[in-house]
Amino acid sequence: MSADANGELYGQDLIGMLEHVWGDGFLSPGGPEEVARLLAGADIKNKAVLDIGCGAGGIDVLLAKVYGAAYVTGIDVEDTVIANARKRVQEAGVGDRVGFVKVAPGPLPFPPGTFDIVFSKDSIVHIPDKHALMREVSRVLKPGGWFIASDWMIGHDNEPSAQMKAYITAEGLDFGMASPSRYADALSASQFADVSTESRNGWYRERAKEELAAMKGELYDGAVAKFGKAFVDHNITIWSNMLPVLESGEHCPTHIRARKPKQS
Repeated sequence: MSADANGELYGQDLIGMLEHVWGDGFLSPGGPEEVARLLAGADIKNKAVLDIGCGAGGIDVLLAKVYGAAYVTGIDVEDTVIANARKRVQEAGVGDRVGFVKVAPGPLPFPPGTFDIVFSKDSIVHIPDKHALMREVSRVLKPGGWFIASDWMIGHDNEPSAQMKAYITAEGLDFGMASPSRYADALSASQFADVSTESRNGWYRERAKEELAAMKGELYDGAVAKFGKAFVDHNITIWSNMLPVLESGEHCPTHIRARKPKQS
């Protein structure tokens, strides 16, 4: 996938295609059910939440409307996803409790101790320096706050296999993939406690097969009518390249959680 005419990786067609597969407002798999699994046991009611890589805003609506966050600040690096997110939030009637900020890569533009929760759903893959990011996450979290995220990870920190390279090349989305152990090390280096990881490879391995079958079947004609045959066929190629590295375990979507100690 290459950048669109505006130089954005997530242009309107890609946003629409991903929503066609994953549901309105979602640019990663699993919809509300996977968000619920990610947040299991966490209480975000009346909390200030930062969503890193807010995408099209569907999750931010859930965080406010279903999970009762006091205020959700979504950040992303591209105008098109931010515009989609703002429209979705207004349509959902939660514009008073959700806002969005376009940011540049680098330090987070917030004072220390701003948020109770830092959340992310399958977006940190675009940020190569996990240690620098976790230092920033720690800085903007209040003492006792939680980092709760999922991400698309690689099962090791060695040279990617030929199959993984083929998949990443097909994606064309500036992936900076790292292993669960590197994420955990980055969190520990920033003095986080209670660091835990949970592989979602088994779940998504089967889910991705269903998605590919749907893209080739019942979703195909509608997607072609909206986005064109070449674009849809290219996305089918992406999924076809992804399945082997899910099967091998080299591509391992993972949940990760950690707490900033109350006394740092």
